[in-house]
Parts: sequence; C-alpha cells; structure tokens
Amino acid sequence: MTAMPYKEVTILLVDDDDIDHMAVVRAMKQLRLLNPLVRARDGLEALQMLRQQQVHRPYLILLDLNMPRMNGLEFLEQLRHEAELSLSVVFVLTTSSADEDKVAAYQHHVAGYIVKHHIKDEFISIFNMLENYWRIVVLPPDAG
Repeated sequence: MTAMPYKEVTILLVDDDDIDHMAVVRAMKQLRLLNPLVRARDGLEALQMLRQQQVHRPYLILLDLNMPRMNGLEFLEQLRHEAELSLSVVFVLTTSSADEDKVAAYQHHVAGYIVKHHIKDEFISIFNMLENYWRIVVLPPDAG
C-alpha cells in the first residue's frame, strides 16, 4: 500500500478559549501535522479574515458556538449567504450538546458536530479524524 501524498490544508480555528487553542496546537504537534493554523477569536474576526483572503485555500474551519460579538451560529448564517464563502467546510467543535444547536448547525450544512468533553485526549482523536478527512475528501475549489 502506498502512502497518500500530504495535502496542506489550512485550519481556521474560530474559538475565543485560549485553553482550546493550546490543546489544538499541542495535538497538531503530537501528530506532527504541518498544516498552517490560523485563529480567530469570534465570528466577526473569522469573516473578516476569510473575506480578506488571509486564510489560504484549501481550508477547514473548526468552529466554536459560544463566543462574544458573533457566535458560531451567527457566523454560519453569514458564511452560507456569501457566494465566495458558502462552500467552506465547517466542523463545529463545542461544549454544547443541546439538540437545538446541533439541528441549527446541520441546517447550515456543517460537515460534522463534535462535542468537547475531555480536551487532552479528545483533540488527538479529532485531529486524527480530520487528517484522514482532508487526505481522502476532495475539498471545494476556490469559488473566487
């Protein structure tokens, strides 16, 4: 079996929690992932970065729901209404296990909804799954 070529996919982490950010960085280092990691602390900052093309394609968005200024669901609403950004692949990564949040996220066509429980070990599993995802799945082409 031949190894699949490494695809460099930018990870946009939209999360205001510094502990989660550090856990993501740690997990990526442990797994030796070389992907660029870009962080926005809320939905407004993330939208601005995406609109100004500060996040290089192809990219995946890891989105928290509970943030100041613009929360994750508000971000998804805006994202899906902008032609240039509407095809963005988004995984929700949140502490919310509320059914209404899950339904709302999937109504905005997220690729997955992940509930954070035990940050340390969980982020390793999440990034293992994401790495397999971006190695296998063909991400949307640049709409611009």
